[in-house]
Amino acid sequence: MSSDKTELSRAGKTILTDTDVSRVVDRIAHQILEKTEGARDTVLFGIPTRGVPLAKRLAARIHAFEGIDVPVGILDVTLYRDDLRLKAARALGPTDVPPGGVDGHRVILVDDVLFSGRTVRAALDALGDLGRPSSVQLAVLVDRGHRELPIRADYVGKNIPTALSESVRVTLAEIDGTDEVKLYGSDA
Repeated sequence: MSSDKTELSRAGKTILTDTDVSRVVDRIAHQILEKTEGARDTVLFGIPTRGVPLAKRLAARIHAFEGIDVPVGILDVTLYRDDLRLKAARALGPTDVPPGGVDGHRVILVDDVLFSGRTVRAALDALGDLGRPSSVQLAVLVDRGHRELPIRADYVGKNIPTALSESVRVTLAEIDGTDEVKLYGSDA
């Protein structure tokens, strides 16, 4: 590999800029309004870490567009993951259920990157312990492919075909100080 490619691989290839991320969040918020009858009986649950600020942004944009307050919760999936034995121990995060719970509501799980589907499977298991939603949907900023489970997103900001050797890194201002999506790896 040439030194130029090595440097590019380390620096990453920018897929979404801060302006792009804002535009994508707006588009997903509009899609949610269209597909959910104006977000009626809808609750957003952010999956930590970056799904939480994304869920809050979606709720804020829905409010800005339609004046509708969509409840936002946090769904920690740590204890429901099937890779606990394979990775280093991680701290448990909070699960915060909005007033009114999930029973009978449409729940939209929000995450930054959809990859194998295993985090979403864990989220479905965790959600089942909180109650019985009327339906569950999934919103992601990036879908990079390579599913290991039969899971698909209902709302996708950007599809990014990747190689297994590549990685997608989402940074958000609330956590990282900037909004950006970058692709890293041998071909980036």
